[in-house]
Amino acid sequence: SQQHPPLPLPEPPKEGETTTTLSVGGEGVKLDHLGPLVVNQDGTMSRISNWTKMSAIERENTLRILGKRNQSRLTKLRE
Repeated sequence: SQQHPPLPLPEPPKEGETTTTLSVGGEGVKLDHLGPLVVNQDGTMSRISNWTKMSAIERENTLRILGKRNQSRLTKLRE
């Protein structure tokens, strides 16, 4: 597979332009239903697409393995 450079962040709004604000009443928003973040080898992040279809034991094993792998990849990226 061919590696592509990560996409840049969008430019900040120019003076006079407005941004969309999502008001959640000062509360945090949980995105747990989307599944855990995966740190890819190139530093980009993604999510597990079939997270909602996994059984409890599959999720537990995935979280255990993913936590170790994400830490390893983050350490390597910081070097």
